[in-house]
Amino acid sequence: MTDCFTVLVVDLESGKSKVELVDERARVAGGSGLAALLYSRFGQAERAWDHPSQPFILAVGPLTGYFPLMSKTVCAFRSPYHEQYTESHGGGRSALSLFFAGYDALVVTGRASELSCLSFGSRHLLIKEVGFMKGYGVAMTGKLIRRMFPKSSGHRSILRIGPAGEIGSAMACVNIDSYRHFGRLGGGAVMGAKNLKGIVINGDSSHRLPDNPEYRKVYKKVYDQVTSTDMMRKYYHLGTAVNLQGLNDIEALPWRNLQKTCDPGVARINGDVFADQTLLRNAACSGCPVGCIHLGFFRDKFKQDARYLYHQVPYDYEPIFAAGTMLGVTDCFDVLRILEDFERVGLDAMSAGVALAWATEAVEKGLLSEKETIVALKFGDAPAYQEAAGYLGTGYNDFYRLLSGGTLKAAAVYGGTEFACVLGQEMAGYATGPLYFAAQSLGFRHSHLDTGAYSYEQKHHQKDVAKAVDFLIDDEPGRVLLTSMVACLFARSVYGTETLAECLSVTGFETLAASLTETSERIRRLRWQVRIATGFKPEDVEIPKRFYSVATVHGAVDGPYLDQLKAEYGRRIMVLGRPDSEPE
Repeated sequence: MTDCFTVLVVDLESGKSKVELVDERARVAGGSGLAALLYSRFGQAERAWDHPSQPFILAVGPLTGYFPLMSKTVCAFRSPYHEQYTESHGGGRSALSLFFAGYDALVVTGRASELSCLSFGSRHLLIKEVGFMKGYGVAMTGKLIRRMFPKSSGHRSILRIGPAGEIGSAMACVNIDSYRHFGRLGGGAVMGAKNLKGIVINGDSSHRLPDNPEYRKVYKKVYDQVTSTDMMRKYYHLGTAVNLQGLNDIEALPWRNLQKTCDPGVARINGDVFADQTLLRNAACSGCPVGCIHLGFFRDKFKQDARYLYHQVPYDYEPIFAAGTMLGVTDCFDVLRILEDFERVGLDAMSAGVALAWATEAVEKGLLSEKETIVALKFGDAPAYQEAAGYLGTGYNDFYRLLSGGTLKAAAVYGGTEFACVLGQEMAGYATGPLYFAAQSLGFRHSHLDTGAYSYEQKHHQKDVAKAVDFLIDDEPGRVLLTSMVACLFARSVYGTETLAECLSVTGFETLAASLTETSERIRRLRWQVRIATGFKPEDVEIPKRFYSVATVHGAVDGPYLDQLKAEYGRRIMVLGRPDSEPE
């Protein structure tokens, strides 16, 4: 295998493209590491997120196409949410399509003169104007793109945005192949700023697998662990929706804008209910034999006759939390309806659900009225949230345009900052306590999967700042290594460092395999260096008062302890991100 990355660079303004070879495989591996390296080369730290020169980056890893669950793509950009470098991870067919197109990464710069769609493969590149799609929803956009760009042989992945991306919403996601997303921190807005409605990746070439018995032996070992043991069983059966009941039982499930952390209503909305009442089928990302994508359904009756229209909607734990418990909605079909309306306009479900939960409490407290919200928001009122989704995704009025930039931006104008459930961005669905709150608020992607804080907190009850922060710091390199491969993080129990080294060795990446510990630390520091260079400062991230009043199974949150955790974690991050911070 070559130690050079093959990177396709496309300038939408000129319509020109080039292929660059980047000889840094042994230093940054791929995925997260490659994305950070490319942003350090193409990014403009002194310019705003929506400047045409800012890059939109997709990157895969060295084991993509060679081993199970190496099925994710890293999407990297400067975020409209906080103007800092960030990543979002998604699957579908994107990773294998990019791999079979012959590229380790795509870098898109410039801005098209008209709303356009980019299509490329190993032997072609086309930028086609699609101005007639302006304002079209995600599903219709996908349908039209499939008609406009006939499928070639091999894998094809279609990325597209909805109206939320076109208006520059910081909550705009990128839909990947209908059921997966680059969800968080506004990747859809970055595409919108480039006048890019869609990207079609045609994996139209072929690759030879390593022809040696060692590769087949290691592949079989990994495959058997994934399919024949209990390591991944949870993700196929009930999926992550199983977390609803468990988190409610330990008083860590956010309800009604985190005014409560448990509620008996979970019995009507837990993973068993979704599986028993809504589940149509399971699906999987390309290259994954697990099938963790759960597709639920709801149906609408045509008014003119007795026929029904069936809708398929993917669900996971966090979308259910965001469109369900956070909004006080406890009917599983209503949750799917809300999720479909978020999807239609191209909104990240977590961001939109948490933002509307804040707006609902603001209405209760008299800070907002129907003059701003148009529809009367009330916890549990699913039709109202469906209507509000459309207003939020299209920036219908001044209030919704402001809210689409982030809950705290709206709260700064209308009041209610103290009950905004924002930890760097709208919170993920875990309320386990102060370590998790500190970790998500400062974590690289503001994601619960940046660290294992939510898990650590359930097992360790002592208030030891040094020990807790040591855990966060020590836990990060392993996760960064996986996102540089780019492995699904559900498979982290399968792909330990030793197994990754075996996989790399038998696929020809011996140099990388021999230095994984040093490489993971280098990538970790590079990511933070790039993030800090674009403006990240721990002291600028505030944790709203709502998180200080949360009651968990371990009692009320200790405010001073939370402050100490955040301060120490922030200090350690800044040490890692110093320009001279480089492991030997």
